[in-house]
Parts: sequence; C-alpha cells; structure tokens
Amino acid sequence: MEKLKKILTPKNLLALGLLVLAVILRFIPHIPNFAPVTALALFAGVYFGGASAYLLPLAVMFISDIFLGFHSTMLFVYGSLLLTVTIGQFIKKKKNPATILGGTIAGSILFFIITNFGVWLTTNWYAPDLAGLIRCYYMAIPFFRNSVTGDIFYAIMLFGAYELAVFVIHKSELLPNFDPPMAGKRFPLRRRRKREKSA
Repeated sequence: MEKLKKILTPKNLLALGLLVLAVILRFIPHIPNFAPVTALALFAGVYFGGASAYLLPLAVMFISDIFLGFHSTMLFVYGSLLLTVTIGQFIKKKKNPATILGGTIAGSILFFIITNFGVWLTTNWYAPDLAGLIRCYYMAIPFFRNSVTGDIFYAIMLFGAYELAVFVIHKSELLPNFDPPMAGKRFPLRRRRKREKSA
C-alpha cells in the first residue's frame, strides 16, 4: 500500500492524465498540425524536472506513432520536442504569461525549422539542393500557421487549467497535502497557514 501511495502521487497522476489525453487528441480528427504535443512539451519542461519532463512528450509521440505509423522524420520531430522541453526548463523560474507565450512560439518555430529540414533531407519530395530546401519551407508555411495557432491554444488550456486548479485547491483546502510542482514559488499558502496556526 505504501509503495502504491509513492507511485500514485499528484505529480505522477498529472503526468499520466496528460499522457492519456494527448494520445487521445492525436487520434481525434483535427486540422493538420493543430496538435497539443508541443504545448505539452513546454508544460512538461516548466512543471516537471529531470528525465520525466523529457519522457512525457516522447511517450505521447511513441505510443501514438505505434498506431498512426512510424515515419522517416521521427527523429526530427522528437528532437524538436526535446528542445521545447529545454525551453520550458529555462523559463520555469521566470514563469509568467509573457514567457509562456514566448516559449510556445519559440517551440513552434523550432518544430517548423527542424521537422521541415527533416522532410527535405529524408524524402524525395524536393530537390536535394538549396532551392529544394527553400521550396520545402515555403510549402510548409500553411502548416506553420496551424502549428502556432494550435500550440498557443493548447498552451492556454494546459497552463491556464493547471494554474486555476492549483489556485482553487489551495484556496478551498480541498486537498491539504496536495503539493504540485513549483507550488512553493507560486502558492506559498500552506507554509503561511502553518505559521499562523503556530502563532
């Protein structure tokens, strides 16, 4: 029972919930490139530490790719997501709406540059020269618009829902032992209450 409690921590349950949700969303019909994975990678970088931050978006992609199909640009897609996690790790101590928006757009740009370079490099869709590379990026511009829009939308959903949930839980004291990632920096309510009770 104690081992189960250690495994079923709020952080692990959050990661599992996000994993399942993101995998499901990849299967639901959607606008091309309007997907949650880049926003999830940024979210993982901000709220999770160590290997778990990097494993979460990779697990989402790998599990869904098992059913959707593996492809020649997988390493480029996965690599861009790892860099987005790193962006999240970088901004976690300066977390605010502006840095989250900036990190989201930076992740979208990285995804566009890296994955389309992978398309040019690993397929025969475009000429293997500079003109072919430029044409590859040009043809991908409509997908880039979808990526940015989707990444911003899902970032608002993920960060907004999480911050609201943490705020409501701490205000209402529904879960007195709830200790979300970064709670001490954003919500020092529990420590203040302990000091008030001991006074």
